[in-house]
Amino acid sequence: MQTSGLTVYIVEDDQSVRDAVGLLLGLHGHAVAMFADAESFLQAYRPEWSGCLLLDIRMPGMTGLELQERLARIGCRMPAIVMTGHGDVDSARQAFRAQAVDFLEKPLDQARLLDAIAEAFERQDALRRTSESRAAIDRRLAALTPRELEVMELVVAGRHNRDIAAELGISVRTVEVHKARMMGKLGATSVADLVRLSLGAGAP
Repeated sequence: MQTSGLTVYIVEDDQSVRDAVGLLLGLHGHAVAMFADAESFLQAYRPEWSGCLLLDIRMPGMTGLELQERLARIGCRMPAIVMTGHGDVDSARQAFRAQAVDFLEKPLDQARLLDAIAEAFERQDALRRTSESRAAIDRRLAALTPRELEVMELVVAGRHNRDIAAELGISVRTVEVHKARMMGKLGATSVADLVRLSLGAGAP
């Protein structure tokens, strides 16, 4: 699959594991970045990074699960794959509650690891597409006048032109003009299109 711009961020305190996993992923065409502990990853982290995290659970200092929680709090949406040499049910449950893609025990099964990374990249691509779509919708909405936004919100709420005219204190003809201009700017051809646009932007 296409992985352009996507990186596997390996956070693992065991250098031999780091090197082995980094080599494996490199041979399969993945870009990798390696960190010996959670603290060094946090110091280097940039919000624009995209890809997935491969986190060891048990590390000196902050654990992989603690790092996963910390990243979620600061808005990092990269999917995580959790790995451990000491797997247990409670740790797996905690990882999945935090939206981990998979929970892998060492020694790692190469096929399962590669499958988990492929799934993580699919999730990241889906998030990126959603974000780009919302940004495009927001740009269209920004082109509307305040009155056109008012008309849009009332149309999306299911109000008829006569009701909108009465609420805004304007004529039905003026409502129709604002509605036509608003739909033209948004590229909408129906009320259903307007509803989809408003939901995609998180608007009322």
